[in-house]
Amino acid sequence: MAEVMIMNEFEVTASRLGIDLSQLDLDSIQLPPGDDFGIVSDDEDVYEEDNMDFDTGFGNIIVVDNLPVITLERFKKLELVIQKIYNQIGVIKEDGLWMPLDPGTNETLGYCFIEYNTVQEAELAKEKTHGYRLDKSHIFAVNMFDDFDRFMKVPHQWAPPEVMPYVPGENLQEWLTDEKARDQFVIHAGSDTEVLWNDARHLKPDPVYKHSYWTESFVQWSPLGTYLATVHRQGAAVWGGATTFNRLMRYAHPQVVKLIDFSPGEKYLVTYSGHEPSKPRDANRVVINIFDVRTGKVMRDFKGNADDFAIGGAGGVTGVPWPIFRWGGGREDKYFARLGKNMISVYETETFSLIDKKSLKVENVLDFSWSPTDPIIALFVPELGGGNQPARVSLVQIPSKEELRQKNLFSVSDCKMYWQSNGDYLAVKVDRYTKTKKSTYSGFELFRIKERDIPIEVLELDNKNDKIIAFAWEPKGHRFAVIHGDSPRPDVSFYSMRTAHNTGRVSKLATLKGKQANALFWSPDGHFVILAGLRGFNGQLEFYNVDDLEPMATTEHFMATDIEWDPTGRYVATAVTSVHEMENGFNIWSFNGKLLYRILKDNFFQFLWRPRPPSFLSPEKEEEIAKNLKKYSKKYEAGDQDVSMLLSEQDREKRRMLNDEWDKWVSKWKHLHEEDKLERQKLRDGEASDEGEEYEDKEVQVEEVLEISEEIVSSEYEQE
Repeated sequence: MAEVMIMNEFEVTASRLGIDLSQLDLDSIQLPPGDDFGIVSDDEDVYEEDNMDFDTGFGNIIVVDNLPVITLERFKKLELVIQKIYNQIGVIKEDGLWMPLDPGTNETLGYCFIEYNTVQEAELAKEKTHGYRLDKSHIFAVNMFDDFDRFMKVPHQWAPPEVMPYVPGENLQEWLTDEKARDQFVIHAGSDTEVLWNDARHLKPDPVYKHSYWTESFVQWSPLGTYLATVHRQGAAVWGGATTFNRLMRYAHPQVVKLIDFSPGEKYLVTYSGHEPSKPRDANRVVINIFDVRTGKVMRDFKGNADDFAIGGAGGVTGVPWPIFRWGGGREDKYFARLGKNMISVYETETFSLIDKKSLKVENVLDFSWSPTDPIIALFVPELGGGNQPARVSLVQIPSKEELRQKNLFSVSDCKMYWQSNGDYLAVKVDRYTKTKKSTYSGFELFRIKERDIPIEVLELDNKNDKIIAFAWEPKGHRFAVIHGDSPRPDVSFYSMRTAHNTGRVSKLATLKGKQANALFWSPDGHFVILAGLRGFNGQLEFYNVDDLEPMATTEHFMATDIEWDPTGRYVATAVTSVHEMENGFNIWSFNGKLLYRILKDNFFQFLWRPRPPSFLSPEKEEEIAKNLKKYSKKYEAGDQDVSMLLSEQDREKRRMLNDEWDKWVSKWKHLHEEDKLERQKLRDGEASDEGEEYEDKEVQVEEVLEISEEIVSSEYEQE
């Protein structure tokens, strides 16, 4: 397949041919039918493979069946009724309603065709009115016009499917067997997307795979690192492998996919698209599909207006929070839920229907969050009745919908919930009004989920008026960190949910005063944390050892916008993305803050480490390895020594080359100096020596008349 010409080459060629691109309408250029001049679209296979049927030109037409059969006298009345029903859903084109007549009887045939302005309006009309009861005898049966075309292509005679020979696929976990125990990452810059190894020992990335125009907007790893997802005009696709990254499956979705989300166990993929409505006052049209990742089958779809999905959360697009559906039950992918008005709709993936066929009714529920490991929902309900009914946080077991624990809260302004990664603890940050109601202060309600009766502790800061800027649990641990106080130099405090002397009470470990930080980034294995000053703090970084309560390094990555630990906790990436015009690219650091290498990339959009699945080793085996780490590390120490020697040899070779260049430069100028010897001797009045010490410096004063001027001055006698 011919390489697609990148824009720079296009501009250079246009300049050479004397073509002014600003005067050229590229959209008006059309290739002859069947001829692509060797330039094949990356999406070409979306249209060709498997004979997938997309919009054939009649996708905006629906067929409404089971209408009353009437005479011409009642024709106009029925037509007005149908228009009234379907004009509420979208804009019907002029003369877009056609109800055919039987020429023999002049009666209607019991069906009609309706043409909308857009395909999306037609799909919504089908969804809303299929099964609509006009009266006792007439229930609408609505189909898309394109469906009939597809049904007509079904052959009359059955033929057994062709049995394809089995071709073993690539091992999608092969990248985990890298002999150097390296991790992969993906970067998206300009039109290029690259997958690379982090070869930190050689202080550089090692290229794996590169693809131009691989995605329309962004890429995303699946939670366990098996797949890399890309988004396109006609849906999404997933790719996998260690080096080849073949496409494994594609997922057809109407309109451009704007957002995607994987379930924690990678079994399902959620895609989202939205488009502008025909009527300016209408809300955006939203389509959400949930696919089986392996088969590509749509397991459930949700369609409607953006207003239907705009409750709860933040982020997303066009006012719709993302992810709309939040997954629960750990990596088994058994449940997913969404927030609605006065309810939480919880679905189970066995049938993709509501549990007990009804939603969980909770009046004025404002937010909810799943435990990362167990089917437990934490939900928040604000105060009601002007404070007469307190706010509350409840823990609800799924699928029984049994309330496990409830905590009433008073004078509450807002709440935010933070689960610890193992689901052992839940921290609820509570913002409360002061007595005057003119300001707020913050504290924490700490739930011990795995203990009997789920005890709750209240934690207030030493200065309860301090503003809480950031909060983060230590992954797989019992500690957490809080940034609190006033900018530009807030304090950072570390707490533990258990200590050697008092395992049942939260205790403060230390407070760091006056840090330029507004974000916390824990290592995936805990123990270390980065205190980061992003945005207004211009990329200040402090690498901190929480075990020893001491800093390891203080540095900066100027204008850094993103920070991400690799899945092993050995390395950290900091990046400056295209939100800034300058210094785009990324730095790779060691866990203790040593800069290993730096890569600059124009129009840099994304840096994502490839996630690793959980270890298959038992806790006992991991403990044994930790005890005998010196024995296992000998292999890698030998490799590190070889790399160190190689790098040393490369450094020596580089120094030798620089020294040789210097010697050549000196020799060249000595030769030129010798060639000019006679000229210098002539300038020195015949003196042959070039040695400065053989000459005597004499200071000679030279008087020179620069200008003579005459001026006539009148005398006193002349004035009289």
